[in-house]
Amino acid sequence: MKMIWRWRWVVVVTSVFVGCGASEEPLVYRIAFGSCANQSAPQPIWNAITDFDPQIFIWMGDNIYGDVRRPMKLFGKERTIGPWKNVPRFIPSSEHEMQVRYDKAKSNYGYSHLRENAKVIGTWDDHDYGLNDAGKEFDGKVTSQRLLLDFLDEPQDSSRRKQAGVYASYTFGPVGRQVKVILLDTRYHRDPLFSDGSILGNSQWAWLEKELNGPASAITIIGSSIQVISNLSATTGPLFYMESWGRFPKERNRLFKLIADSKRDGIFFISGDVHFGEITRCDCVTGYPLYDITSSGLTQAVEQAVPPPLHFLVRFISWLTPSSMRVMDKSCRYRSCTYGQPNFGVIEINWKATPVSVKFEVRDANGLPVTSVNTTLLELQAKRIDSKATMKAGEHQKYCSFEVNLPWIVRYRLLLFFLCALAALLLALIGAIYVVTSLCMKYLLKCKLD
Repeated sequence: MKMIWRWRWVVVVTSVFVGCGASEEPLVYRIAFGSCANQSAPQPIWNAITDFDPQIFIWMGDNIYGDVRRPMKLFGKERTIGPWKNVPRFIPSSEHEMQVRYDKAKSNYGYSHLRENAKVIGTWDDHDYGLNDAGKEFDGKVTSQRLLLDFLDEPQDSSRRKQAGVYASYTFGPVGRQVKVILLDTRYHRDPLFSDGSILGNSQWAWLEKELNGPASAITIIGSSIQVISNLSATTGPLFYMESWGRFPKERNRLFKLIADSKRDGIFFISGDVHFGEITRCDCVTGYPLYDITSSGLTQAVEQAVPPPLHFLVRFISWLTPSSMRVMDKSCRYRSCTYGQPNFGVIEINWKATPVSVKFEVRDANGLPVTSVNTTLLELQAKRIDSKATMKAGEHQKYCSFEVNLPWIVRYRLLLFFLCALAALLLALIGAIYVVTSLCMKYLLKCKLD
């Protein structure tokens, strides 16, 4: 089987660490990707991914859950949540324990079957980096890098093992119909949250600029473990926050400018991290719609955090939370056009169509689409934004206003709803206390009269 795999895939890797001669490559027309796979949880979703028969599978981070999550404790000697929290909720595990978890993930039957038939590449996010929400300050990142690259079967002599970070690029397919995959490292060099500092670091920025200004490709996929276009934290805060490029606005603006200045066509993003799936787009960066297909997660999903009878509440909150960049379409399974159960992402390219068509989908554990976008390479070319192939003017404008720029009453409607619901519960509690107290007083008065 390994010989067959090698015959199917002679990969041209164009990155700072590998180079090889050109050869006629097989066309790439099916790519799958996913994130957030707890190695200790059941993983039946691999069956659906294998049935899709991808030529390439891309890990988008949280490929294992390597850190240790302590129980939520509001009171007691060790308090992990609340205003009087005195210990961290997450702590790193040992190198041995990380290795055990990687071994368990790699030996999963469904994943092993996929590895026999597809080229597997990937990057990391926080939990396989070693610690929840961690950045450049994490002490164990060198060890974590080695463990991840072992998991991905990176050659021992690869320069990727010598660089600071796991970023990489690959080029698949024949000249003229090539698919370039750029995988970013959003952990190794990332400054602290709320700092508006750097995500990629100077060396990775220089590398990315070189990659984007290099030889043209029909399609360029930029993989970021955290979302690039969506910034839901602007609408969910201060109730809760999620990581995204939007929380580092200077870095995101720099990324958008770099893409625009490169004048490279056919770019879109794939991402993970947030434990739900969605597709977002931005029309005011490159001169053509810039999509971000988010798939999260293979095992971890928001609806699994609550009992099934409360799934409707999660879906209602998803619908209530404003997102100016999300693609809303009648084909979505739910009204919010998000999907909070286990899912994976797919990219299908029809090279025979004129113009070449591209389909983005988020699929459920049975392989059925829950949200999708159909586009063409013609639409993903600069200066096509006003053509009939793109969205109408009103819709186009919608995809130009980020969540942080929404009117405050729209931006904070989730918070307003929460406060109103809390006030209603408080009033109901006060009313119930008043009724009970009144009844007790009447009863005592009656007993006294008797």
